[in-house]
Amino acid sequence: GDGCGHIVMYQDSGTLASKNYPGTYPNYTLCEKKIQVPPGKRLILKIGDLDIESQKCESSYLTIQSSSTLHGPYCGNVMPVPKEIILDSNEATIHFESGSHVSGRGFLLSYASSDHPDLITCLERANHYTKAEYSRYCPAGCRDIAGDISGNIGEGYRDTSLLCKSAIHAGVIADELGGQISVTQQKGISRYEGVVANGVPSHDGSLSDKRFIFTSNGCNKSLSLEEGFLSKSQVTASSYWEETNEFGQLFQWSPDKAWLQVPGLSWASNHSSNREWLEIDLGEKRRITGIKTTGSGSTMLNFNFYVKTFTMNYKNNNSKWRTYKGILSNEEKVFQGNSNSGDIVRNNFIPPIVARFVRIIPQTWNQRIALKLELMGCRIMQANSSFTHSMWQKPSQSTETSLGKEDRTVTEPIPSEETNLGLKLTAIIVPVLIVLCLFLFSGICICAALRKREAKGLSYGLSSAQKSGCWKQIKQPFTRHQSTEFTISYNNEKETPQKLDLVTSDMADYQQPLM
Repeated sequence: GDGCGHIVMYQDSGTLASKNYPGTYPNYTLCEKKIQVPPGKRLILKIGDLDIESQKCESSYLTIQSSSTLHGPYCGNVMPVPKEIILDSNEATIHFESGSHVSGRGFLLSYASSDHPDLITCLERANHYTKAEYSRYCPAGCRDIAGDISGNIGEGYRDTSLLCKSAIHAGVIADELGGQISVTQQKGISRYEGVVANGVPSHDGSLSDKRFIFTSNGCNKSLSLEEGFLSKSQVTASSYWEETNEFGQLFQWSPDKAWLQVPGLSWASNHSSNREWLEIDLGEKRRITGIKTTGSGSTMLNFNFYVKTFTMNYKNNNSKWRTYKGILSNEEKVFQGNSNSGDIVRNNFIPPIVARFVRIIPQTWNQRIALKLELMGCRIMQANSSFTHSMWQKPSQSTETSLGKEDRTVTEPIPSEETNLGLKLTAIIVPVLIVLCLFLFSGICICAALRKREAKGLSYGLSSAQKSGCWKQIKQPFTRHQSTEFTISYNNEKETPQKLDLVTSDMADYQQPLM
């Protein structure tokens, strides 16, 4: 019916609200929605807000019907329901009905499977908790729920901010999926700076007693701040703008000026069309978790150029360009960029992109395409921690037939300083041991030859003695031609993770001493 409002549902969680929430719901309306989680699991529901103008629940009410139990009806502006409702099945029907009324916000509820007993609603704030550290599960669909947040991922968030909305702003979870958050409360600061991130605006905040930060995996640092990164990476573009001012000075808005850390002009295209692009070669495959963008006004105040929306492409060596797509759809994802030329806007990639080459393709812009950017992420450390964007996409037949050897990726751990030290010590100790073993073998052979000569009365210099000595009894040295190791082979062109392959690699022959 027309009484349903904000609804986001994923396979393991979701959020539902009445129409116009938190405004007044319509008269004589109906909303009925079936929700479910995977079979074998039970439904957990939490009603975050209930304000239905009715005293006896006759014409306006909310009910929850499971396979064997009817919960409700619920009405009034005082919460008559328990904090948590655990159903005996994996599905239920939410029924909301209204008659004639003057006011009332309606309802907002969240649900999840029994795998997430620490479920919270979209309306819970950090100041509802007193523990210094805690973990909670946010349902899908909290981004567009009314409620302010103050702060940013770097300095933390004011404790009056909505928890789940802040987690989406910080890039910890995706709105379409929800997810687990880990929070640490710390002493507040005098001022919280508001920024736009992942389509969520954060506002400036004043002094507070406490603030909270999210625990992350650490793969959200600026790639361009790594030592030698700017010299190793290469930035190219479809075109760039050259301008001559009234004094005859030539200004080049070239692609090498696109980094946020580079002062002065930004990159600007020579043409204004959605066929323009900015390409970055990272020098090696990286895990890219986010991007920061700004316009020309961040360094050149007399220009008002910026990109409003953009899409992302990525690839590896000798592979085709792939489009970054939405989590729940097979369509390319359009990222919300800047709304002015001076502020910095952040967008996170959930799941991250694992690639060497990335392209930013502007879709809409103000006056002229102009861009400064910064990529966030980390180096690839372990194969089993690689969680790529392609894993969320369905494979297509057209791409499966065009895969080359360069598309197959073996992710290996990067040697640490301790590993390098161990290799150096091994290079010194092993030759010494081999020399000692050779001396030991020589002594054994000489002793055996002398004993045999005494027994048979043969002279030491006979060739027959040399051939029948202990050298003849020694077996051929053990030779190993191949070594096998388990590696995870991942195809960045395909959209699903590949099986665990057994990869063989040739090794040089070596002699194993006989002990």
